[in-house]
Amino acid sequence: MLALWLKATLPCDLSAILVKCRINNASCTLQIRLFCSLLRNGAPAESIRQKLHQSRLIRCFSGVSLMLDGAGFGVAVGHHGELVQGLFEDDGARLRRALVSLPCRQLKSRATFIASDGGGIRVLPGSCDKARRAAELTIARFGPPGTGGNLAIDSNIPVGRGMGSSTADVLASIQAVLDWLEIEPASDEVMRIAVSAETACDSTLFKQQAVLFAHRDGIVMEAFRRPLPPIHLISIETTPEVTIDTLEYRPARYDALEIETFRPLRSLLRTAIKHADVRMLGRVATASARINERFLPKPGLDEIETVGSRFDAIGIQVAHSGTVVGLMFDALDRDASVNINGAMDALRHSGFEAAIFRH
Repeated sequence: MLALWLKATLPCDLSAILVKCRINNASCTLQIRLFCSLLRNGAPAESIRQKLHQSRLIRCFSGVSLMLDGAGFGVAVGHHGELVQGLFEDDGARLRRALVSLPCRQLKSRATFIASDGGGIRVLPGSCDKARRAAELTIARFGPPGTGGNLAIDSNIPVGRGMGSSTADVLASIQAVLDWLEIEPASDEVMRIAVSAETACDSTLFKQQAVLFAHRDGIVMEAFRRPLPPIHLISIETTPEVTIDTLEYRPARYDALEIETFRPLRSLLRTAIKHADVRMLGRVATASARINERFLPKPGLDEIETVGSRFDAIGIQVAHSGTVVGLMFDALDRDASVNINGAMDALRHSGFEAAIFRH
């Protein structure tokens, strides 16, 4: 055990805070003893917490998980809509709604769960009802009966844009409870809880490989065995004044021709991921975005695509039940930065709100 003696002046007496961190799959426990009266001008509690996070030893959410003893922590990433979304056949020839999400590592939801005896789950902010439900379902499935607790959500994911804010909250909450329980169930069990908590879920849980995911059924329809190739992205908000409740949004009713189109798109998607062919992936995403225009049109999509063509973008992608459009660039292209900067200038000149997300 490593003891860190941090002398601090705090508003109340604290004995010992146990902190458990895992570094490169090795566990150690840090016992931090806060002696409140030893310094006349000590640092406040928040300052101590920040110094721990910034230290070389402890870097939260970057390969290291920092936890107060008796608490669980979870982190889930958001996404920038989908590369493809539509109706696809499962192994039994049944058509299911499915998608391939485009994860965005800069967007994250963080959850902290502190257990208590009974009293149900209390969540902050209070609007995160789906996260609370996810925690309750996780405890009901894996935890001791009668467990209650406090759940806190901290997220930087925009709400109502189709970027997975509620799904990330739900997945982070499930992971926080599992972390407190110190168990690691299979991914399919986690996804079933997530779908039960919020009706639909995206595929961002699967970090090691791209999957075609039936988001309303919580099942993987196809695992592509490889991750998505690296993509830089310009995010364009097409309707800044409008948000969409993605779960209340009526699912697209595809016609026979559109359903048939998803067959070759799935094949091309499989090939693009297998060979890390970003150009082919861009064509697939653009085709899916175009199909979606019949159901949830994005203002200015033609102009955005024209800008992309001028600056060698590999294609466009959209939040199929949201408001954002992504202009995609090959992250391995040595000219990508120059092209992105040129496209940003052109988009802003046309009045679009845009931001850059690099791989």
